[in-house]
Amino acid sequence: MDKKWMSADRLSKEYENGVLEFVKFAVEHVKDPSRMKCPCLGCCYMGRVDADGLKSHLLMRGIDRSYTCWIFHGEKINENKHWRNKQLNEAKDKIWSEIKRCFDIEENRRDHCLKLAGKLLRGFRTFLSTTFLRDTEGTFVDAELPSKYASLISPKEWETFKSKRKTQEFKSVSETNRQRASSPAYPYRKGRVGYGRLEQSILTKENSSETSLPAHVLWKEARVGKDGKIKEDVQQIFEKCETLSQSIVPYEDTDCRSILSRALDVPEYSGRVRGKGFGITQKSLNIKKQKTPSNKELQQTLEALKAEVLELRKERERDRAAGFKDTSDKDSINCNFQPTIPEGISPCHLYLARPTYRMVGKGKVHNNLGELLHTKPLPTGSLKVSVDIALEKDALLPHPDDVSDATLLGDAIGSFVAWPTDLIIVGYETPTKSKAKDKGIAREIESVASQKEIPVAKKTEISKRTGAKKKNPSKYRACLHTYLETTDISDGCVRLIPMDGAIFGFEYVEPLGKEDFDQILYHTQLSVGVINTYMRYLYDKLMGPRGLEQRFSFLNPMKTNLTEMIRKPDEVRTYVVERFMADTDREKLFFLPFNTGDSGHWLLVAINPFKEIVYYLDSLHNDWTTYPAMKTIVDTIIKTVRAQRKIQVPKRKANNITWNRVECPRQRNNIDCGYYTLRFMKETLLMDRTDIPSDYFDEYRCAYYSKDQLDEIKEELCQFIIELQVL
Repeated sequence: MDKKWMSADRLSKEYENGVLEFVKFAVEHVKDPSRMKCPCLGCCYMGRVDADGLKSHLLMRGIDRSYTCWIFHGEKINENKHWRNKQLNEAKDKIWSEIKRCFDIEENRRDHCLKLAGKLLRGFRTFLSTTFLRDTEGTFVDAELPSKYASLISPKEWETFKSKRKTQEFKSVSETNRQRASSPAYPYRKGRVGYGRLEQSILTKENSSETSLPAHVLWKEARVGKDGKIKEDVQQIFEKCETLSQSIVPYEDTDCRSILSRALDVPEYSGRVRGKGFGITQKSLNIKKQKTPSNKELQQTLEALKAEVLELRKERERDRAAGFKDTSDKDSINCNFQPTIPEGISPCHLYLARPTYRMVGKGKVHNNLGELLHTKPLPTGSLKVSVDIALEKDALLPHPDDVSDATLLGDAIGSFVAWPTDLIIVGYETPTKSKAKDKGIAREIESVASQKEIPVAKKTEISKRTGAKKKNPSKYRACLHTYLETTDISDGCVRLIPMDGAIFGFEYVEPLGKEDFDQILYHTQLSVGVINTYMRYLYDKLMGPRGLEQRFSFLNPMKTNLTEMIRKPDEVRTYVVERFMADTDREKLFFLPFNTGDSGHWLLVAINPFKEIVYYLDSLHNDWTTYPAMKTIVDTIIKTVRAQRKIQVPKRKANNITWNRVECPRQRNNIDCGYYTLRFMKETLLMDRTDIPSDYFDEYRCAYYSKDQLDEIKEELCQFIIELQVL
């Protein structure tokens, strides 16, 4: 069959007729005409279509012109001469054994050497054709078998070799390849220096810690002349690659080609990686082909999601039905609940209420009539406590020990101190061995008493005797819920949270209405008002007391969400640049809780403009290419700040802004993203680090946050709102 139509103009009648003949041939020869591989430039043999789909794809997208032997659509090949044929494996094994006999070479280089052997074989065939089967004018000559190669080639093989080169199809393909090789569109300009050595020389020259360069960057560098100039068409392809790299959404992308192949508008080949040189394959670079899920797999995923949504709805209804039944009467509201401490000695958790309500240690409470502390009466509202474990060794004691001069919790391990009754929660059992994941508690910060083995039977006996109960996780939520019932918020009124200018760079008031409070009480997706309120809480309770405002700052998500970036990019850039330029004399990390606008998903972008590093924390484990508009604006802002600071960088490194995707805890539903974002900010502040490790902080690393960890955020919000006295 004549295949010249494959090289014809896609809009020509010749190409259209050729497509129709190809589809007809494929339908007649494939096993299943309803699921044929598609050789169009979009599918690249990855998609399966029926006859109509095959026709429309080829007419709209074009066909892979190198697909001259239609092996996927029923055309037979010369089984004895195809280098990839499995029947040649025995011959390849012999070639490899001869190579190893002559050279000291590792086994893992076998594939590369055999590919090189195949390349040499093709070169030898070309040599035979040009030397013996063509005259000076390129006309075919029916020559006899050269005696020089009679020991390598049999007469039958020589006749087969000649007959193939007489066909019109071979002549057409040969002429096309000859023209392409003689006048390449983007010629390689580095002589005999291959891509591999070129890449290493560039990395060495720049003292880079990277191990490789992006394919389109290396492709461009390979086409820079000795005079250092780049042709305009090469620069255009490079810029197109840069644009594609920022605009492709991975989960919506159906094109299997690389960025460079798309920019060049050429097909992708399985045996090579464009822009990386000979011998480099997708397998060697661990590039996995994107697999299109089957209808069965999609149906299973859909059913699993439906079941998860149903379970979440049931859990939400149970929470609503519970309705905070443990709340006190409206007329006797008191956020400082007095827990019931059993008589005798009981294991307990030790809490502090400032700057945040949190557990700081573990020990034993001594609730005996007439108990004294170092021969002195206990302070009013306090009990005698022995400290076994300090979770925060630098936490200040609520009542400093006058006898030992201890003022920090870490100094009081193994001794007795006075502790406020309302900050003691009974029900803790001393562990027999230290656990690495127990909030980072080291073995050396446990007291000698806590390290002793306690028999299981005795533990059970202690638990029964003390009647220990777990901490009420909804303490302040219960208070807030009861407060709200006495206000006009349920009638549509709002409460205003004042925001100081130091928090976001401008003063304003944040309105909170019934929907905002319900989000905290009933665990639904968080609004920007709740997010901003918690950031004020972090500023007041963590950053201020610890002096962290010199190292950390916030960007208002109301001014920097995806909608604002798309509609008002200039205003977003102006606001953020002003925030960055307000502190140019010191390194600072800016927190940007980013709302994507699609179902209100929250993620955290932490920006260090001083080092030009962006940390990307998404609890859905997407990356920044999912939101190209956001990345483009952030990069532009950093470049603007760089220019205003008069920082000079080489042109080649002008776009070298580091984006680090952090492997943070992952949410398990479609609700928790806001709470995860708030915890990311809080934990970074607690670590007091302006760099976020790529695998997150060791002290807080986990697969996902527990319900208690998310409830902690809600408790802090409720307590803070109550303390503001805005209700």
